[in-house]
Amino acid sequence: MSNTKNLKIGIIGAGNIGKTLARKLAQAGHDVKVANSRGPETIEADALEFGARAVTTAEAVEGVQVVILSIPLNRLPTIAPLLADVPKDTVVIDTSNYYPGRDTQIEAIEAGQVESLWVVEQLGRPIAKAWNAIGTDSFARLGTTKGSPNRIAIPVAADRETDREVALALVEDTGFDAFDAGTLENSWRQQPGAPAYCTDLTLAELPDALVWAQKERLPKRRDMAWAILTERFDDITNLNPDAGYFLRLSRLLNM
Repeated sequence: MSNTKNLKIGIIGAGNIGKTLARKLAQAGHDVKVANSRGPETIEADALEFGARAVTTAEAVEGVQVVILSIPLNRLPTIAPLLADVPKDTVVIDTSNYYPGRDTQIEAIEAGQVESLWVVEQLGRPIAKAWNAIGTDSFARLGTTKGSPNRIAIPVAADRETDREVALALVEDTGFDAFDAGTLENSWRQQPGAPAYCTDLTLAELPDALVWAQKERLPKRRDMAWAILTERFDDITNLNPDAGYFLRLSRLLNM
């Protein structure tokens, strides 16, 4: 896809990440539709502030060039039928992460399968992985213009070149430096528990953090973070800790 401007984008999921994506991508000039499982009338008005439109899930994937999935990982298999008739050249970007305490245990991932490759199997099509390695509050508040000092970087993983190209461009449009983190096979380096996960690193710092990741250590760190967050915050279905607290916790546990 040579032109990544003024794209037609459908977002499924209007939680903390999905809502921010709708706002930022519409503000950047893209034609954005956003849907959730409860119906368009339940989507919060601030998600639509810059021109995104609330639609049904079926409408969200019609006639778009990009579909962004921003729902819990364990619900992704239910999206497969919705994507069955979506053209193969449509870019699908997944923002999810695996947390057993929320998603229930997934045997293949527990046995070591990379989360993104499990998602590919469930959907039956290639994806890009992006926006999964930044906290919801940081994503909503800390985006800046290109070239700003200490601009936060977000890793992007993909196997198809078109998927990578589009995801990198859209990350930039949301106010963050995009970094090509390689293939989906290596996307575990941006999963929960990794040094690059929700630690708000710059483009100069991120590559080393991805290299430092040790796969066998990720689950323990991920589960420690989940235990701390669910003990501290009452509503575990809508965790959105402030950027300062979550950043300190992520850096303490993951780096």
